[in-house]
Amino acid sequence: MPLTALVSLLQFTTVLPLGRTRDFSAFAERSWIYPLAGYVVGGIAAAAVFFIGEPMVAGALAIALLFFLSGCNHLDGLMDFGDGLMAHGGREKRVGALTDRQIGTGGVAMAIAVTLLSFGSLAAAPCLPCALIVAEVGGKFSMAFLSTFGRPFREGIHSSIQSHSKPYFPVLAAILCIPLVLLPIAPASLGLASVMMIACPTALLLVSRKLFGGVNGDVTGASNEITRAAVLVSLCLL
Repeated sequence: MPLTALVSLLQFTTVLPLGRTRDFSAFAERSWIYPLAGYVVGGIAAAAVFFIGEPMVAGALAIALLFFLSGCNHLDGLMDFGDGLMAHGGREKRVGALTDRQIGTGGVAMAIAVTLLSFGSLAAAPCLPCALIVAEVGGKFSMAFLSTFGRPFREGIHSSIQSHSKPYFPVLAAILCIPLVLLPIAPASLGLASVMMIACPTALLLVSRKLFGGVNGDVTGASNEITRAAVLVSLCLL
């Protein structure tokens, strides 16, 4: 894997200052490397809160850092998805709400709900830094999953990435998640988290096909936020 692909991935998913803009196709042709961005973003956030002893403060700061490092792009996708999900009417109106630049009540409610779940789960996590890394890598795996199986309903960045995807890309993305077993997390919790990593993008894929006729970048970004929250919740359940 060329370094250009990794830098292009991080330029696409973060606001990290990485110099000149690299060729986007270097990443688009290797979208299975999405989890690497999870290690970087999750690792930075985990390091920043490692020495904070108050879980609620650490959790709040961690969420803020995740939003900041990603430029709120995935959060924006979540809010757009919430608008499309809550819109009344047929597919055309739902797609209009999904792609409209204005944020409605559905989007705000979705962002609040997912953020509260993430924050509460982080504050209750036995190992907050570990949970951050697992959840962020899991969120990025879900993006790789949708980039492979999410048939686009319109032209855009997602369609460009999806056109280069191969059916085996999620398998490669899953292999990149294997190092997570080295973290001090109970195997049962990690197993449930792995289920969420697959179940969430699968559910979003089915819902998006029914409501919008396919997937776009907003749905993929929403999957990152929703899967991250689901993984965090799962790490607290077992």
